[in-house]
Amino acid sequence: MNRTSLIAASLLIIAVAAGGIWYARAPKASDAESPPAASAADAREVLYWYDPMKPDVHFDAPGPSPFMDMALVPKYRQAVSGEGLVSIDPRMAQNLGVRTAPVERGTFWQRIDTVGSVAIDDRRIRVIESRASGWIESQTVHTVGATVRRGERVAGVYSPALYAAQQEYVLALRAGDAALAEASRQRLRLLGATEAQVDGVRRRGTAERELSLVSPIDGVVIDLDAHEGRQIGPGMPLMRIADLSRVWVYADIPEAQADWIAQGRPAEVQLLNSTGSLLEGEVDYLYPTADAASRTVRARLVFDNPDGLLRPGMSVDVTLYGGARRDVLTVPSEALIRTGSRNTVIVAEGEGRFRPVSVELGPERRGRTVIVGGLEEDQQVVVSGQFLIDSEASLQGVYARMDQVTPHGQHP
Repeated sequence: MNRTSLIAASLLIIAVAAGGIWYARAPKASDAESPPAASAADAREVLYWYDPMKPDVHFDAPGPSPFMDMALVPKYRQAVSGEGLVSIDPRMAQNLGVRTAPVERGTFWQRIDTVGSVAIDDRRIRVIESRASGWIESQTVHTVGATVRRGERVAGVYSPALYAAQQEYVLALRAGDAALAEASRQRLRLLGATEAQVDGVRRRGTAERELSLVSPIDGVVIDLDAHEGRQIGPGMPLMRIADLSRVWVYADIPEAQADWIAQGRPAEVQLLNSTGSLLEGEVDYLYPTADAASRTVRARLVFDNPDGLLRPGMSVDVTLYGGARRDVLTVPSEALIRTGSRNTVIVAEGEGRFRPVSVELGPERRGRTVIVGGLEEDQQVVVSGQFLIDSEASLQGVYARMDQVTPHGQHP
C-alpha cells in the first residue's frame, strides 16, 4: 500500500490548536505530494498545557486530562493580547458554552422584599385607671385577651369620694342651687364618672354605691391588674385595652436601600399561614437611626385589620415599593463575579477577545443589577462561562495590573 492509500485510510485526525479542539478531514490524494504548511498557531511558543476545568494545574507535555475526558489544551505566550485583554479561541469558547448579553438602559423599579413583625398601634391603646381611692367590688373581665366593646362594663368600684360627690350633686339638685349642682357635676367628672353616669344620678335622684368602669373603645384587653376585693388608689392603672382594627408592622431595611423609602409609599404584607392572604398598607414612619449590628433601618408600616388577620407578634413577608429609577444601566445578575474585594464582569470585545472590568453596583431585583459605573450601553457581557475567562485573566496577571492602577473596589 502506497503512502497515499495509507493517508486516505485515516478516518479522523484530532489535533489541539489555538487553545481549542478541532477536527481535520483525511487529506485527498492531491494533498499527499506536499505536506501542509505549519499554521500560525503551531508556530507560537507553548508555555504549558492545562485542563480548562482546572486551569491552575499545569503540564509540561500534551496528552489526556487526568481530571476530565478531554485532551489538554496548550497555553501560548500570545494568550494575553493588548492591555487587559484575554484571547480565547472562538471554537473553544463555543465548546465551553460562553454566552453574552447586552448592557441595557431602562427603568429599574425599586422594590424591597424583607420580613416584618406585627405590633399594636400605640396610638390605639386606652388605659382604664382609678381616679379616686376605693375597692373593686365586682368584675366582668377576668383575662388578658378578652374582647370588649365600647361602653361595656368591665368592673364595679366603690369609692367613698365618688359616693359623697354623688350625694352632694343630688342635694344641690333638690335645693335648686344651679351653681352648686354644676360644681358637683364637675367634681364627679374629675373623679372619673362618665357623662352618662352623671346623667344617671340626675335622673334617679339618688347616689349609687358602686360605680361601673366601662371600656372607652372596641378592643382587646392586653394588660389586666384588676381583681375583685382589691383596694385601689388615684392613678392606679387597672387594665389596658388595644384597638386592633389597625395595626403596625415593623420592617428592617438594608441601610443601602433606605433612601428608596419615604412616608406614604405603598407596602404589602403576605401572611405566612395557610391562607397566604395579601394585605395592602403604607409606610407610616422611617426611623432616623440605623442598627449598628445589622446595618438596617427600621420602617413602621400601617395596615387596616378589620378581620383581625394580623395578630400582634406574628411574622409576615413584607414588600416595600420605592418608585422607579429611570435611565439606568442594568446587566443580568448572573454576569457578576463577586470576590469580596471587587465586583467584576467580563466584557466581550469580539473575535475571541475578552476584557475583565471592575464595576460599581447598584440595587438588584428580579435577576438584573443596576451598574452605577464601569460599563456603557450595548456592551456585551459574558453571562455563561465567565468564570473560566476570569481564571484565565487571573493566571495572566490582568487583575494584578488593574490593581496597580486603581485600589480594590474601584474601576479604572
